[in-house]
Amino acid sequence: MNQNLLFSSATILIVDDLPTNLRLLDSVLTQQGYNVLKAINGELALRASTTVDIDLILLDIMMPGLNGYEVCRRLKSEPKTAKIPVIFLSALNEGFDRLKAFEVGGVDYINKPLVIDELLVKVQTYLSLRVAGKEIMLLDRRIEELTQAREDQIKYAKNQM
Repeated sequence: MNQNLLFSSATILIVDDLPTNLRLLDSVLTQQGYNVLKAINGELALRASTTVDIDLILLDIMMPGLNGYEVCRRLKSEPKTAKIPVIFLSALNEGFDRLKAFEVGGVDYINKPLVIDELLVKVQTYLSLRVAGKEIMLLDRRIEELTQAREDQIKYAKNQM
């Protein structure tokens, strides 16, 4: 089975101020079966991330208005969007730029020009981690429910004695 089929319902938000970059990424990701949303600036990205359930964000750093660092910082400060993995995409190649991307909450950094195979592997990796994280949260909730039910049974049994 194609591994990408497991994530075909994943929604990826691409944030870049260059329409050519948006079209390229949209085409590549759509061909892989992902749902793709596009934002041409940071403000639109923040709005989209609070209204749609997004699984992954591909975020350019250098944009007019809010830059990618500020967008990521704001995403990570909101409970609804804090756990969305953010992969930075940038032509900036200095260690300082990479470090700052991680400091504001990015999970990875891909240099432009993009190597499509690298991008796809990283997208799949972070979507896998996101799915695993959601499964762990569901299992934790189920364990809490079962523990509470068991405690209630014990209390009831003690009261019957």
